[in-house]
Amino acid sequence: MSGELRKAVRRKGSFVQTMKAVAWSFFGVRKSRDLEKDLDQLNPVHLVIAGVIGALVFIGVLLLLVNWVLASGAAK
Repeated sequence: MSGELRKAVRRKGSFVQTMKAVAWSFFGVRKSRDLEKDLDQLNPVHLVIAGVIGALVFIGVLLLLVNWVLASGAAK
């Protein structure tokens, strides 16, 4: 591992903080000030894991929505 990557992995940002950052990023409403703060604090390993979890939750919500619409008969 390079020195920069080791420093990044040792960052103390919490996983909850990372999940919040990823959630706001899904909506595309992050402020540049918050982005800079996140880059300085968040652990890149947490970001990858949070991104995968966020994508899975998003897909799950879409599947539930589609099933609900189809079951309601509105899609006839």
